[in-house]
Amino acid sequence: SLVVLFGATAGAYGAKLGSDERELILLVWQVVDLHSKKVGTLHKSLVKADNLDLSDQCREVSGLTPEGLGKAEPLDRVLQQFSQLVSSDLKVLGRSSYTLCSDGQLLIRQVLHPETSKKNFLLSDCFYSFYDLRKEFHTCYPSSAAVKDQTIKTMAEYLGLGTDETEEDFGVWQVKTMVAIIFTMLSESCNHIFTEPETVKYKYETGPCSLLLFLFFFLCSSKSETVDSETVIRARGLPWQSSDQDIARFFKGLNIAKGGVALCLNAQGRRNGEALVRFVDSEQRDLALERHKHHMGSRYIEVYKATGEEFLKIAGGTSNEVAQFLSKENQVIIRMRGLPFTATQEDVLGFLGPECPVTGGKEGLLFVKYPDGRPTGDAFVLFSCEEYAQNALKKHKEILGKRYIELFRSTAAEVQQVLNRYMSTPLIPTLPTPIIPVIPPPYTIATGSIRDCIRLRGLPYTAGIDDILEFMGDATGDIKPHGVHMVLNQQGRPSGDAFIQMKSADKAFMVAQKCHKKMMKDRYVEVFQCSGEEMNFVLMGGTLNRSGLSPPPCKLPCLSPPAYAAFQTAAVIPAEAALYQPQALLPTTRTPQASAAAPPAVTYYPAQAAQLYMNYTAYYPSPPVSPTTVGAAATATHTPILPQPGALVRMQGLPYNTGMKEILSFFQGYQYAPDDYNGLIQLSDQARSVLQAPKEWVCL
Repeated sequence: SLVVLFGATAGAYGAKLGSDERELILLVWQVVDLHSKKVGTLHKSLVKADNLDLSDQCREVSGLTPEGLGKAEPLDRVLQQFSQLVSSDLKVLGRSSYTLCSDGQLLIRQVLHPETSKKNFLLSDCFYSFYDLRKEFHTCYPSSAAVKDQTIKTMAEYLGLGTDETEEDFGVWQVKTMVAIIFTMLSESCNHIFTEPETVKYKYETGPCSLLLFLFFFLCSSKSETVDSETVIRARGLPWQSSDQDIARFFKGLNIAKGGVALCLNAQGRRNGEALVRFVDSEQRDLALERHKHHMGSRYIEVYKATGEEFLKIAGGTSNEVAQFLSKENQVIIRMRGLPFTATQEDVLGFLGPECPVTGGKEGLLFVKYPDGRPTGDAFVLFSCEEYAQNALKKHKEILGKRYIELFRSTAAEVQQVLNRYMSTPLIPTLPTPIIPVIPPPYTIATGSIRDCIRLRGLPYTAGIDDILEFMGDATGDIKPHGVHMVLNQQGRPSGDAFIQMKSADKAFMVAQKCHKKMMKDRYVEVFQCSGEEMNFVLMGGTLNRSGLSPPPCKLPCLSPPAYAAFQTAAVIPAEAALYQPQALLPTTRTPQASAAAPPAVTYYPAQAAQLYMNYTAYYPSPPVSPTTVGAAATATHTPILPQPGALVRMQGLPYNTGMKEILSFFQGYQYAPDDYNGLIQLSDQARSVLQAPKEWVCL
């Protein structure tokens, strides 16, 4: 038997059903006996939504009102009534089992499953298997329109069935027409058989199988063969504490491939609020894209297309040790962080205790190490069931030795990323020989509190300089030379942000008012007025939001240089982008005495290992450009100024609360550095006053 099911929400209708997160307000169904070709009673049930504000389209199409819905039952009770009435109708027809049949995928996958998941109640088993009438119709009549273009009305017209929407209530004529279409398909001329229903996965399957399969193809196939890019999406704006199960719940109703959730990590090995998700086919991926800006808790999640290559970079790996560790099926993975460097397997097992036994004992532990074998303080642990994992998570921030240990849920993809990240760390913690001279550009980025800049947020990732200039329109002429700065993420790709320097604060204000939420391609772009100081902070890794300005790590009040100050750079950046970096990232040298004859400085960046030394900068500006001149560079000859070997030292492993006094005390008794090198490091006024005091030693 089939149960023909139709539904509607308080928002969009038709092809956009469920895309706006609006709640279900109507269910109509009827039982159909495929053998005797008899039908049960047609039932129509209104559903009381939490938000009774109906869209104009809903009011017009359905004829429903908030007053009428206010008297209805909530969804959980309606679904209970649905099960009871279907069972009763089946008994009358002499049947016991049934499968749902709906007009397309949207009602089941995009409405019922997401809504019940958010409201924390379970759907009965019948909602995990259903027939898509559009697909069945196209199978029976191959010459009909494509599945995505089918509707109840077009299918009825193809068969010559009359449909008069005015004679029946909304929902009733749809179900009656669907039943008539099914009976026509069952006729002797077609003799259609319903054999392969659509399925919805009960839960997300964790595990490395899909990852290892990807890796196998990646290593063994030619370069032209990649993971199907039509099945991968990128989710942005995720809460940092969200796990793969949380992401799977956000996409409830859609079938994610086994091990298909890959959480992305930042340069410090922490989750950055993004994830790549691989679905079983392109149809599921397209449905996932319709959940763009749906909510996870109080946060909206952005969903974009991604490529199989991007998924491989995050989820793939080459370690046999990792492959062996992840080879066990259906395991829950927990990440431990902050372990003492002297911790052994026995110490970890003792810390976890008998209430949360590790799968395979010592074989269920994976310590993360540097290439030279030194421990990093991280480890991954396998548990055979959710109960043991929950017991382990209760030990979050308990003490092992003299350190508290952090425990988090993890995924197979995160194991790969963390291992790959640490294994790519250089064995020698010194900067390699600089080989690329970079000429500082002849332009500067304005600073100060004058709000003569604008920030563009939400740019399409494919947007280029020409798109921005076209977006600006007539205001392009008011941009300063070299005043467009595209902000890149840590992978060197567009982040969706850009800064533009205008000729005055009035011009910036007018552009912000005129262009705010103006469309660029298929997205609206937010435009805000800001100052040069705020722009510099964001370009150097800070954040600018409603809560105010959060400075980048290099601007925090401490004496220590951010990274390798001997090379006059606040952050090491990709070599291919180094020629165009703005002055904000290339601090000028300071010398004890200004001299007109002093040779200009040249900044150096390492070529091969550049990415390995990015220690704090979260965003990098792309080559600044202007509407008239792009990529201008100085042509004068420059002479590098580099310190003598051994003149500077780098300190690693400092406690986070270390101050200037503790560092100076650590070096007490050592001779101070010559004044010639003071200018090689950009110092705050506080630091300079300390260093200029009479001492026998000094720390730069």
